Amino acid sequence: QVQLVESGGGLVQAGGSLRLSCAVSGRTFSTYTMGWFRQAPGKEREFVAGIRWNDPRIYYADSVKGRFTISRDNAKNTVYLQMNSLKPEDTAVYYCAADRFGTRPTQHYEYDYWGQGTQVTVSS
Repeated sequence: QVQLVESGGGLVQAGGSLRLSCAVSGRTFSTYTMGWFRQAPGKEREFVAGIRWNDPRIYYADSVKGRFTISRDNAKNTVYLQMNSLKPEDTAVYYCAADRFGTRPTQHYEYDYWGQGTQVTVSS
């Protein structure tokens, strides 16, 4: 059973930073494509960032390019999302997800496992 546990969310002022972490159980973490998604109240879940295990390309939503950075530490079974220059519109529940095959890292329906989410609130 693969489990994902997010941490690092909270309340921050606009322009501030947060670092989200996602700890993943399971022996094959190093072969998963990992992604971050978010969902604001009344909106659909949207892709934020994705990283494959064997591909140097990293994927970002246009709305977070230049501000957010996804990274992974396979030795620690952990993926991170560094969020800088936060804006009120970044307010959402952020979810970590794992995909066994990595076919389409930006598509939520490709992901097999999901965390419970962590709240990020950015005040103006």
